[in-house]
Amino acid sequence: MTNSDPGFDLDSAIVSLEGAGKDGKMLLKLLVEQLSDALGDRIKVVRQGGLIRKSNEIKSVEVKLGDDVMEAVVDGPSIRCTIGHTSGGIRIKSEQVDMPGWLSRLLSVLSKEASQSQATKSALENFVIGGSSPEI
Repeated sequence: MTNSDPGFDLDSAIVSLEGAGKDGKMLLKLLVEQLSDALGDRIKVVRQGGLIRKSNEIKSVEVKLGDDVMEAVVDGPSIRCTIGHTSGGIRIKSEQVDMPGWLSRLLSVLSKEASQSQATKSALENFVIGGSSPEI
């Protein structure tokens, strides 16, 4: 499964995901639900709420893939997305992007990884093609 694979059109997948989940919060929830197992400790999810009462709502998601750190932070009704590049564990570059740009970069990196990892491939297919929907 790569961007050049005729069975997998990354751009169409992103447009489809955006159309199906105009609510960015729901899209983040789906991303976490579908990709957490495959990403393991490379994904960090912070949920709303305090120490005593945790909410199911996502406050932020951080995904570390190679030298890239992709972060999406829920800020009221909007979501702030950044993509950072690290070298030697130190962030040397960070750019703010919109949700489609963030999602495109994330899915692109994951689609490359999926060619070598069945777990990532299955998780990515479920996310893009439509695995189970998160409960709202």
